[in-house]
Amino acid sequence: MTKDVIALTQRMPNPAAMLAGLLSGGPDNLVDTTGEGSVIRLCDEEGRPLVCVEAPLLVQVAGEAERLLGATPPSVPYWWTEARATTGIEHAERLAGTFAARLATLADGSAWPPEAARSLAVVKTDGVSVAPTPADPAAGQATVDVLTDKVAVVIQDRPVVAMTAWLSHAYQTAANAKLGLQIVTPPGTTLSPAVRDSLSNWPSRWVLRDERDGYYDGLSGAVLSWQDGMFTPVAPPDATADAPRTQLAASYQEVTAAGERQLAITFRTTHPADERLVLGGALEAIWRELTGEPPAGWGTAEPATLPWSPRQLTDIAYERAPAPTWFVVVGSPDRPGLATIRVKRTKAGVEEYVTLTFGYGPDEEPPVSALPRATELLATRHRLTSMLIQIRKARRDLAVPPHFEGPGVPFAFVLGAEEVHQMPDDRARNTPLSQPPVPLGPKARPALYYPLPGDPSDLSGWQDFERLMRHLKGE
Repeated sequence: MTKDVIALTQRMPNPAAMLAGLLSGGPDNLVDTTGEGSVIRLCDEEGRPLVCVEAPLLVQVAGEAERLLGATPPSVPYWWTEARATTGIEHAERLAGTFAARLATLADGSAWPPEAARSLAVVKTDGVSVAPTPADPAAGQATVDVLTDKVAVVIQDRPVVAMTAWLSHAYQTAANAKLGLQIVTPPGTTLSPAVRDSLSNWPSRWVLRDERDGYYDGLSGAVLSWQDGMFTPVAPPDATADAPRTQLAASYQEVTAAGERQLAITFRTTHPADERLVLGGALEAIWRELTGEPPAGWGTAEPATLPWSPRQLTDIAYERAPAPTWFVVVGSPDRPGLATIRVKRTKAGVEEYVTLTFGYGPDEEPPVSALPRATELLATRHRLTSMLIQIRKARRDLAVPPHFEGPGVPFAFVLGAEEVHQMPDDRARNTPLSQPPVPLGPKARPALYYPLPGDPSDLSGWQDFERLMRHLKGE
């Protein structure tokens, strides 16, 4: 298991502050690091990592510490330095806490969680050393708690499990090895939407520890047990091969209606591969139309650290091409919004796969009247391929809770102008739906906007959506 301790400081931790933090285990066997690695490891005599310290991040986006930690940081910009202790090894958590406490004291800040960083005193240990980052810098970052031939298991103890650089690397390492990733958390933890999307493929799971049922899947509610090298659902006594059933955890079914909603939008754009291409324009356009302001920040992991800049985002994607690049984009604290962008080079050009979600409270109305105009902008100026818009009953703060949240229902589907043009006859315009599609853009070559019921209390809208999809495919 790992225990994260984070220093949030007004000033960048300088070498003296970092050294003072690293001396939390005493001066014995302290060696300097070499190379350009971004992780320093405090190890015992056998080389087992006790504490991994990541390079400080300069956070220039307001609201990230509050969203992910529930902490109050210094004013923006501030520095975010993580120390990850391996629990189960004596003194490791106290070492990480003392490291963060010293850093916060010397660089004007605070440590999270406060109870883990109350002492500045040297932690008595034997045989602790500072190990330089290995030749492969990533090798020191993705330490998992359990590794089998089926899954990699990581145990997280933070209020919101975010897609940090460390977790992103653990996920990618597991995927490259054709393993699932199972994240185990205590009760009360939530997920960032960016993490939820990464757990959609079996046998990856979010595993909650629970007093009544032992363990359960935070996304499906299935009661779990450790079998054959991974967490798997427990079959109820009356289940049979012909009538399989899933046993649901009691905690998962305890839901209190809060009247909050989310507007969820997924879309894809396809651009010609051109050196003048700037990515992120479609996301910014729809974000402005729906909120009146651009996104606040972005990054290649959480927390999002950089002010919104399509040009800088494009530069990163260009440097990593032809490999795909993943980004997270966040909004301002007063209008919860989060998007992920996956940029991929294909035969058709450069494709952006975007998931975007905004949260609304009981007294707020999603700006559905602005959707036709917003989608028209994407269709006419940003080479929209397709889009699905949903409304769902879910939390305003966008955090994914470990209990049931109803599925979204389709509010509209949009088909890009090129896709409409390629369909034979008049198939795209003449559909089995009760409402005709709304043309977007030039009359000679329009995109089409298909209205759907969009009532979160009525899942029959999915039947209309499925009929539309079958029709468009010619089935």
